Amino acid sequence: MKKYLFLVSVLAIAFTSCQDEIYEKSYRNVPVYMSFDELRMPVTAGPASALINPGKIYFKDGIIFINEEMKGVHIIDNTDPSSPRNIGFIDIPGNMDIAIKGNTLYADSYVDMVAIDISDLNAPKEVSRVNDVFPYTLPPLADDKFPVDEIDKSKGVVTGWEVKLSSRKIDTHYFPVYRGGWFGAKYDYAVPMTNAETASGIFGIGGSMARFGLNGDFLYAVDNYMIHVFDADNAQKPVPVSDLYLNGETETMFIHDNNIFLGTRTGMMVYSLSDPRNPQYKASFPHIYSCDPVVVQDHVAYVTLRGGNMCGQTVSSLDIYSLSENYDQATEAYSYNMAEPYGLAIDDEILFVCDGQKGLLVYDASDISLIDEKQIASFSDIKAYDVIPFDDHLFLIGDDGFYQYDYSDINNIREISRILVGSF
Repeated sequence: MKKYLFLVSVLAIAFTSCQDEIYEKSYRNVPVYMSFDELRMPVTAGPASALINPGKIYFKDGIIFINEEMKGVHIIDNTDPSSPRNIGFIDIPGNMDIAIKGNTLYADSYVDMVAIDISDLNAPKEVSRVNDVFPYTLPPLADDKFPVDEIDKSKGVVTGWEVKLSSRKIDTHYFPVYRGGWFGAKYDYAVPMTNAETASGIFGIGGSMARFGLNGDFLYAVDNYMIHVFDADNAQKPVPVSDLYLNGETETMFIHDNNIFLGTRTGMMVYSLSDPRNPQYKASFPHIYSCDPVVVQDHVAYVTLRGGNMCGQTVSSLDIYSLSENYDQATEAYSYNMAEPYGLAIDDEILFVCDGQKGLLVYDASDISLIDEKQIASFSDIKAYDVIPFDDHLFLIGDDGFYQYDYSDINNIREISRILVGSF
C-alpha cells in the first residue's frame, strides 16, 4: 500500500509539472500605477484651485482645510466667515484624511503618512514621512462588470483603472479589491470630530467623517481593521509605536474623555487610552449591519446607522445610547428613523444630523426622548455629509460644496457663506 501511494504521488507531481501554462484573454480592469519614487517626491503647494470632489473638513485657528479626495487639501482663510477666501492648495497624492497639531498637518498619502509644516500657509512644506504604514488599498473600479487584472505591488500604488484586453494565467492569484478600502467610496467610511482640545488650541477639529484623531502627544489613525498609533511628541516627526488589530469593519473614530469610540459596521466599540501607546479594549455594543458614525457628549452616544448599498440592511436610523460612568456599559435608549444619515455633531443641547438627500437636520437634544418632536430646522436644498460646530458657527460639507451657518440664534439659523463645487 505504501508503495502504491508513493507511485501515485510521483505521477501526480510529474503530470502537474508537465502541464502547459494556460492563459486567457479578456477585458479587465487593468491597474494604473504611480511609482513609489513619484509618490514619495516631497508634497508641493500651489495656488488656490476650485473644489471638484470635496471630502472631509478640518478647522483650526480660523482656517478651514477641505480635502479634495485623493488629490490634496484646499486652504480656506475663514477669519471673516461671511467671506471665506480660498488661498491655496497642498498637492498630496492619495489623500483622504488630515489632523493638525500646532503647525504640523498630518495627512495620509496612499500607503504613507506625511507631516507638513503649515506655519507659513503660503509655503507649506513636507518635513517627514512614514513609509508603508497604511494598507495597500485599491480605488473603485472603472467598470465593475469586468474582473480585476493582476496587481503588481512592486510597480507602486494603484491610482485608477483602464478597461482593456488583458492576457493572464488563469491560476494566478486574484488580488482582493477592498469595498472602498482606506480611500473608500465617498463617505462610506466615517469618523467624528475629536473634541479633546478647542480649535484655537494645540489641536484642530475634524468632522465626523475623519479617520485621524489626536489625544495628548499621540496621533491615532484607523483603517478597516486596525488602529495605528504614532508618538507625535515631536510634532514634525511622528513615530509609529504600535498597531492594534480590530475585530470589525471600522468606520468611525471619536476621541472623548481619554477613550476612543469606534463605529464599525456591526456595532460601537470602546478602547481606553489610559496607556496611550496601546489602546485597551473596554466594551462593544452591537447593532444591525450598517454604516456607522458616532459622537459622544455627557455619557450619551449619538449614532447614525445608514442602510442600503454596501451598508447592509435598508433600515436607517439615529440611535442614542446611555453610557455608564466608565463607558464600559451602554443601554440603547431611543431610536429614530432617518432617510440616509451620514455625519453628525452635538453642541451642548443642539444636535446636527446630515441626512443625505434630506439635507441638514437640526434638533433640540435637551430631552433625548423627544428628539423627533423637537426639530428646530432643516435645510433640504443640499446633500449634506459632514458638519463641525464651533463657537455658534456650523461648517458643513455637502455634495455641491462648503457651507457656513450662524446658529447664535437657534431659532433663526442663517446661512452666511458658501463655496460651491467648481468655484473658488
